[in-house]
Amino acid sequence: MSAVRHFISESIRKAEVDEYLGERFKDAGYGGVEIAKTPLGVRITVQAMKPGLVIGRGGETIRGLGVELQQKFNLANPQISVSEVQVPELNPYIVASQIASAIQRGIHFRRAGFRALESIMNAGALGAEITMRGKLTTERSRYEKFRLGYIPKVGDPAIKNLKEAVLNVQLKPGLWGIKVRITPSTATFPDRITVKEIPTPSKAEAEVSPAPEAQGVEASGDEPVGSEEVKEDEEAREKGGEET
Repeated sequence: MSAVRHFISESIRKAEVDEYLGERFKDAGYGGVEIAKTPLGVRITVQAMKPGLVIGRGGETIRGLGVELQQKFNLANPQISVSEVQVPELNPYIVASQIASAIQRGIHFRRAGFRALESIMNAGALGAEITMRGKLTTERSRYEKFRLGYIPKVGDPAIKNLKEAVLNVQLKPGLWGIKVRITPSTATFPDRITVKEIPTPSKAEAEVSPAPEAQGVEASGDEPVGSEEVKEDEEAREKGGEET
C-alpha cells in the first residue's frame, strides 16, 4: 500500500470511529475523539460531558467498547480513556448536538443558531460560525450562516487553531446539516499583535523621591549651594595672576 492510500484509509477509519462513538454516546454529551498510535497499540481518548455514562458501572461499558472497536474497525489493542469536557460551549460537537436537539423540539433554527452563537462568545471564544443547510423555509434546499468574531478560513492558522464539527439531523422536511466552527481563546495568529504600554511612576513613588534640598540644590533657585564661595576663589586667582 502506498503512503497516500495509507493516510486516506486511516482518515476514513478515524471518521467512522468518530461517527460510531457519536451515535453510541449521544446521551453522554459526546465531544469528539482523539486517536493516536503507540508502541503498545492504539490510544483512544473520548471526550464527553458525562464521563460516567461512557465508563459504565465498574468500567463495564468501556471494556465492552474496546472489544467492539477491535472487531468492527480492526484496531490493534485499543486503550480507551475518557476525559471530561470542561467548557461545553467551546466544543463544536456539543454545540452542534444542542442545536440539533433544539430544532427537533420545534425551536426555530434562527433562534437556536443565535442562542448558540451567543453562548459560544460568552464562554470566551475569539470567533464562531454556525452553518445550517437543508430545506430551512421552503421546499428548495439552501443554507444560512451565523457568524461573529474572528474566523480564519484557510492556511496554517485555520488548520492548527480552528475547531470544527459537522452533524446531520433528520427532520420531517428532510436531512439538515449543522456545521460549527469555533476559534478558541488560546489561539495565536501571526497577524495579531499586542502593544505593550510603558509603565508610569505611581504617586507613591513620586512622594518617596528625595527633595531638592537633599540633593544639594536650593529650593528657590537653580544654583548649587556654595556657588558664591567658588566665585570668590576664582576672582582671587584672577587678581593674583594679573599682579604677577
